[in-house]
Amino acid sequence: MTIQYDYLIIGGGIVGLSTGYSLLQKYPAAKVAILEKEPVLAFHQTGHNSGVIHSGIYYKPGSLKARFSREGGELLRAFCTQHEIPYEMCGKVIVATEQSELPLLQNLYNRGRENGISLSLINQEQLREIEPHASGLQAIHVKDAGIVNYKQVAQAFAKVIQEKGGDIFLGTKAEQINEGTDAIEVECSGKIYRTRYLINCAGLHCDRIAAIQGLQTKMKIVPFRGEYYELKPEKQYLVKHLIYPVPNPHFPFLGVHFTRMIDGHVHAGPNAVLSLKREGYRKTDFDWKDFTEVMMYPAFWKIARQNLGEGWKEIVRSFSKTVFVRSLQRLIPEVQAEDLVPSENGVRAQALTHDGKLVDDFLIVSSKRSIHILNAPSPAATASLSIGRSIAGQVPEPNHAPILQLTR
Repeated sequence: MTIQYDYLIIGGGIVGLSTGYSLLQKYPAAKVAILEKEPVLAFHQTGHNSGVIHSGIYYKPGSLKARFSREGGELLRAFCTQHEIPYEMCGKVIVATEQSELPLLQNLYNRGRENGISLSLINQEQLREIEPHASGLQAIHVKDAGIVNYKQVAQAFAKVIQEKGGDIFLGTKAEQINEGTDAIEVECSGKIYRTRYLINCAGLHCDRIAAIQGLQTKMKIVPFRGEYYELKPEKQYLVKHLIYPVPNPHFPFLGVHFTRMIDGHVHAGPNAVLSLKREGYRKTDFDWKDFTEVMMYPAFWKIARQNLGEGWKEIVRSFSKTVFVRSLQRLIPEVQAEDLVPSENGVRAQALTHDGKLVDDFLIVSSKRSIHILNAPSPAATASLSIGRSIAGQVPEPNHAPILQLTR
């Protein structure tokens, strides 16, 4: 049995779904399908997302992350309003707790202004007005930041896709990809899905999808687990909005922070440690193939040596709640270990190039009949509609003539 489509998307996370939605917005008559290997949509990175609507303050001016965060945030808010999905633009504070962080805070403020973000530098007294329990020497108040439930957003994308005639196939894993001159065929457990254009939004497995199509991408996904605690209900009053530290500019993660969720819960974290399985949400999760791929990848050891000190701190924090709490107390001194309970962890799909560099921006690679999104960690959920629109703007228009055979 062979099913023919104009556009076939591999991956039913928020980026794959926003891409399907965007394609049908631009080409309402197009035949679009999404293949998702899990029994439910938005199961991995989207389903373990902190729910922050990012402003784009951290990203290099002119980069895709900076541009898509700003554009995507606006599109996301409009979509949520249209589909009655609760969200809140609560704002965030980025707090300098040591004198050595003040120049970094100023640099971050300057970058935010270059990126056109609504923000202001505030002193200790002003910080206390926004976050009464936070402690710091100075802070940036970012007004263009908010919270939402990205699972709800993803489900709304899926609903619109299906209402417009698009197909979503769950429990459908892409096992083989054959590309001809007129089309691409994706084989999934004996079924064949034929398409004129393929879009790879497979997240944690995007490099493998590209590889089975035969593309040489010169990168590999390295999974990092982010581990969280959350405040007990009686301690949630300690956090009013979003509270972040000043990030280390030489380390690709933002540091442990406090995030108030749209449902009222307050998450604390994450740290960032190498996951021994691409979908490894627990310390004990292990997959031999995933583990050996990383261990045998020379670029991993290069980046590990460069970040040995920070990496070791993350490992210690992973195994010591005391150390984890100490990091949180830099932002809110009142927080105690007994105020925190373990919460759901996430895994970040981080692209690492063959020359040992962590890919800092979104990475989107095109071939004749496909587009591959090969690096889309945070803020991809915020930017999802901008990413989807960009993809829809790059693909050829639908061609409804039948494909009689896959010519090679």
